[in-house]
Amino acid sequence: QVQLVESGGGLAQAGESLRLSCAASGSIFSPNVMGWYRQAPGKQRELVATISSGGRTNYADSVKGRFTISRENAKNTVNLQMNSLKPEDTAVYYCNAFGTSGYNYWGQGTQVTVSS
Repeated sequence: QVQLVESGGGLAQAGESLRLSCAASGSIFSPNVMGWYRQAPGKQRELVATISSGGRTNYADSVKGRFTISRENAKNTVNLQMNSLKPEDTAVYYCNAFGTSGYNYWGQGTQVTVSS
């Protein structure tokens, strides 16, 4: 059973930076897409950024130019560098791993709170 473990969330002021990391315990087979989603109170979970095992990235318009997703395939890790944070970035951030073979794993979530 694969588990995704997130770290790096916390409290930041507007304009500051945070870095999220997600490590998979166990093997995740390629090809796959790993990514980050977030859910703010009272809102639906939404895509933040994804990166394929080949390195192709996709970002939500709201984070383009501020967030950068990266991964280390050999370590089954994915990171999210979040710069110029805004209060509207406040949410629980979830790591996800989706494989074309049909698996879909989620982490437990990590809270990011940005104060103005």
